[in-house]
Amino acid sequence: MLHQRAPPVLAMALQPISLLSLMLVWGCVAASSPWHTAVAPPLDLQIIDPGLLGPLDIEWKPPPNIQTSNDCTVKYKCEYRNAGDREWKVIFTRKLKLRVGFDLSRIAEVKVQTLLKGWCTNDVELQSEWVHATFRVPLQGKLESEVQNFHCVYHDWEYLKCTWQPGLLAPRGVNYGLYYWYEGLEHAVQCDNYIQDHGINMGCMLQNLSQAEYRDLSICVNGSVAGTSLRPLYATLRLHNLAKPSPPQQLVVSMSAAEELRVVWSPPGGQTPPQCLEYEVQLAEEQREAKAAWASMPTQVETAFTISRANQSRVSCVRVRGRTNSFCADEGFWSEWTQECFSVTRKEVKQLFILIPVILGLSSSLLIFMLIGQCKKRSPAGKPLHTLVGC
Repeated sequence: MLHQRAPPVLAMALQPISLLSLMLVWGCVAASSPWHTAVAPPLDLQIIDPGLLGPLDIEWKPPPNIQTSNDCTVKYKCEYRNAGDREWKVIFTRKLKLRVGFDLSRIAEVKVQTLLKGWCTNDVELQSEWVHATFRVPLQGKLESEVQNFHCVYHDWEYLKCTWQPGLLAPRGVNYGLYYWYEGLEHAVQCDNYIQDHGINMGCMLQNLSQAEYRDLSICVNGSVAGTSLRPLYATLRLHNLAKPSPPQQLVVSMSAAEELRVVWSPPGGQTPPQCLEYEVQLAEEQREAKAAWASMPTQVETAFTISRANQSRVSCVRVRGRTNSFCADEGFWSEWTQECFSVTRKEVKQLFILIPVILGLSSSLLIFMLIGQCKKRSPAGKPLHTLVGC
């Protein structure tokens, strides 16, 4: 059977129609495809300082014409850091506002992007471009006017003691002030118990900080003199990482029948949670003319320790100290050492104490026999020994 070809004129007329149909079909597919969906970034990203000495508010507005429904959700990825830090901290949220902590002595950097996922994207997460913002507290005073050697210790989980030294370019008569804030306070609070040296504030004692434990404690130390402001110092502290307990109490050392040293003590006073403590035991031993050398035992959470002594001829001293353990803090300060010591009598001295009575007894008996022998030699025949003078 022969097939007839379409006339050339008709075939040429059909080509534009087929091309147009193909374009229309492709356009419909592309319009309905999730890959055609473009996600716009957030608008009006801002960083606002609420005056809390470290925490900053990050705010933005949603992108325009964003598709939202039960089958398509919008959230935001926020990354932030201080200038100079290698890593960004990341937060995913559906909110339009965050409050995060920064070191205000350095520039704060923030970037936010939109994330869209759901039916409208064929369950593929689409990401917008990043929007960026920075913030820096207006600089005042020279860097060398900032206080030096700022140091804080949380003693016995009861009070925080912070000290500092004047800046290199701080003029005489400078007036320093310490301000602090933690979540739960409405605004920053000034220290009301300063440590002074010749009338100048050189430290601060803060009490009743239990609500600030395991939270960021923001601190600022600033100063001024004759209307001239100095460079402020900003710090963010974690109290549990600054804890320093008192030395352990009631240290008792005893010797067992198996010649083992048994060391027992009680946790320190104060508000330090006993379950948050670990201890280090040190034993000093000396032999002959050698100086005593301290040997540390493995740290432990128990308040008792048994030490096996291989050489019984040494004089020993035991001391113990404590600090916050890894279950309650990332780090902490060791307490001072206990001051109690004890002595273990040397082995050869013990043996000497046993031999002395035996030697004395034998010597006395020998002396008596010698005297009796001498008296017998001097005694005339027939006279009793007791009548001889001097015998």
